[in-house]
Amino acid sequence: MTAKIIDGKAFAEKLRGSIAGHVERMKTEHGITPGLAVVIVGEDPASQVYVTNKARQTAEVGMNSFKHELPANVPEAELLALVRELNADPAVHGILVQMPVPAHIDANKVIEAIDPAKDVDCFTPANVGKVQIGLPGPVSCTPLGCLMLLRDELGSLAGKNAVIIGRSNLVGKPMMQLLLRDNCTVTIAHSRTQNLADVVRQADIVVAAVGRPQMVKGDWIKPGAVVIDVGINRVPAPEKGDGKTRLVGDVDYAGAAEHAAAITPVPGGVGPMTIACLLANTITTASLINDLLPPSDLTA
Repeated sequence: MTAKIIDGKAFAEKLRGSIAGHVERMKTEHGITPGLAVVIVGEDPASQVYVTNKARQTAEVGMNSFKHELPANVPEAELLALVRELNADPAVHGILVQMPVPAHIDANKVIEAIDPAKDVDCFTPANVGKVQIGLPGPVSCTPLGCLMLLRDELGSLAGKNAVIIGRSNLVGKPMMQLLLRDNCTVTIAHSRTQNLADVVRQADIVVAAVGRPQMVKGDWIKPGAVVIDVGINRVPAPEKGDGKTRLVGDVDYAGAAEHAAAITPVPGGVGPMTIACLLANTITTASLINDLLPPSDLTA
């Protein structure tokens, strides 16, 4: 068996096309242009690239993009004041503060300062709670992207055995809630799980989000399972030259592809979905702020 490659890049492009259509309809029918504000503190190169991509894609789908760059030594109070300004700005429907922030700033204070109605990352306690009980609102971007890819591949997820490897607040826990909502039987595995390989072998759906390169071996995968690899790990690649690296996921891709029915590659799988789902969340928050029904194809 050779697994089908789940092309997250192509799916994200299609999703952005749908988002652009929803943006145009909001402008035409309601006079609303969704606006996304991104705040970055410091000059971390990876964060800068990510934020630049977010701003570009936001503009490409017809939204307003507001980028705020603050120096690494900005006082915490100044960052919190900017967040409050964005909360009050009617042109802004989504606020994202790029993490991590410098050590002198309390990340939890920043998250809790964001108006939950504009929290497109779904970090605030209010929105985490809404996901848990199934109320309308934004959903964590990466889990939402994973869910979209799974639905596209499998159709109904009802009755599937799903194993999530990793219990982070960013991926593992919200992924559990979304899969439960789609009527999966869900197991969260982690560093203390006994007989992890045997647990994974029971899964129809495997979501790997543990942050350890190629930890999930090919023979852990049940024949015919669908594998979603969230991991992005940089490892040495001496075959490319001295000091060169390559990106790998949390799954041994070559080994797993011999058993799985379908698998996401790294790169080109889950990664492109994250920014697309950030834009989808901005449509959701802009809709809810204006007492409109969010588009069903953009929500969980």
